[in-house]
Amino acid sequence: MENCKMKLLGMTLPQIKEAVTAAAMPAFTAKQIADWVYKKRVRSIEEMSNISLKNREKLSQIFTPGFSAPVEAVRSTDGTIKYLYRVDNDHFVEAVYIPDGERATLCVSSQVGCKMNCLFCMTGKQRYTANLSANEIVNQIFALPEFEKLTNIVFMGMGEPCDNLDNLLQAIEILTADYATAWSPHRLTVSSVGVRKGLKRLLDGGDYHIAISLHHPDPARRSEIMPAERGYSITEIVELLKEYDFSHQRRLTFEYIVFKGINDSQAHARKLLRLLDGLDCRINLIRYHAIPGVPLDGVDSEAMTRLRDYLTANGVFTTVRASRGEDIFAACGMLSTKKQEEENK
Repeated sequence: MENCKMKLLGMTLPQIKEAVTAAAMPAFTAKQIADWVYKKRVRSIEEMSNISLKNREKLSQIFTPGFSAPVEAVRSTDGTIKYLYRVDNDHFVEAVYIPDGERATLCVSSQVGCKMNCLFCMTGKQRYTANLSANEIVNQIFALPEFEKLTNIVFMGMGEPCDNLDNLLQAIEILTADYATAWSPHRLTVSSVGVRKGLKRLLDGGDYHIAISLHHPDPARRSEIMPAERGYSITEIVELLKEYDFSHQRRLTFEYIVFKGINDSQAHARKLLRLLDGLDCRINLIRYHAIPGVPLDGVDSEAMTRLRDYLTANGVFTTVRASRGEDIFAACGMLSTKKQEEENK
């Protein structure tokens, strides 16, 4: 019976208003409900004490708050926590909480599996199963035990955010709306391999930060590790990005996992600089987390530093992302894959 009810978490204020009006309740009840769900994060209709008992009883027949606690948490020695959420009854997605001094970032998933099938990504090995609903996306945030500590959200967990854009944008609206958390869009980053149509909608839709999964400056070689290149050329994506202003608070970052002998040389760095010429951007170098059955190797710290220094010296500010959670199935998709295999036994 509970599964048949509408989940309030993930609904926008206009959607809640439409639903309560259809249930013959006053329209102002919608704002009261949004306050209870998004600002107080109550877990039952009965707790909504400023709504009349009659209307609470009516609401209980139609709605459930829609929160779902993580089913598992794996903690790293560095403070990183990987949470596993059950979605759609029999699937799992991951959210990764990363505390860092005064900052606390949450990596949020947008799909079960992924269509992009990047060679180096465990989520791609799961194949695509489903888009997450707006409820399943925001639940990773609002049901997080450390919710009150969060300073930043990055949509770069399992799945391709631009392949589930309607639900992603609904989640972003909730995070930035006054009736919910009223976060600045500059606290949000959306990552994409470069799904052009979705990326353009995303760029036009708000001032959140953009991160592009690049990983190789040569389109032909990029397509070998990222099949999406065949449909979404990185050169076309760069030209699209040049149409937008990233010179102020909105930030454009290119994510670049460094693989030994694949994309780690100074020649690769020079190609990278040519590709990004004319863009106000930064590069984030990422150490590769090995996954089973994939013939790729990472590089040592010295190689990462050399690459960073060369790129920065030649005009593109470059950072090396600190490796976090290496002892807790750090690579995206590894924990959910393990859990799914256990469930299927």
